[in-house]
Amino acid sequence: MLVIHPKDKTTAMLSSLYDGLEAQVVADCRSTKEMGHLLHYVSTQERIMFLGHGSDKGLFFRKDDSKEGFDKIIVGHPHAYHLRRHGCNIVAVWCNADQFARAEGLHGLFSGMIVSELSEALLCQVETTQEELDRENVKLARRLRTLLDERIPLSEIPKRMLAMDDVHSPLTTFNYKNFYYI
Repeated sequence: MLVIHPKDKTTAMLSSLYDGLEAQVVADCRSTKEMGHLLHYVSTQERIMFLGHGSDKGLFFRKDDSKEGFDKIIVGHPHAYHLRRHGCNIVAVWCNADQFARAEGLHGLFSGMIVSELSEALLCQVETTQEELDRENVKLARRLRTLLDERIPLSEIPKRMLAMDDVHSPLTTFNYKNFYYI
């Protein structure tokens, strides 16, 4: 499995999706050409996982996660050709990954907006605290890992994630409903 997960303290909990698995993890910055080369040579049988912060334009990278903003898109439109070759074998958890997938004709499991920072909660008008964010997003990532480990088809995961929400707070309701099979 290839995992692209730029280092970031607010999405560090997503490392539970691949910890202990045989995976090539890319956490550093790569040029568009280097990333294209990497994606081109991944077997279509191998899952690709994209984790972190992003938008409908792609997955972001930032050198210093103590600062606001991002330095560049490290997976975006120039990589869509390589990603379409993977059929439905993509898992992408970043804000608005679903919009990126739809725009680029990609298939697999994609998240919509996921609140992982208080600034995102304010933006989305989701009432929460830092303590709840920390606790519940760790649970969310662990639950997703359980479903992946159990080899639940990606098409069933959005429905299963909704059923796993045992808190039903504004935060968990918002996050758990934002998984899509495309």
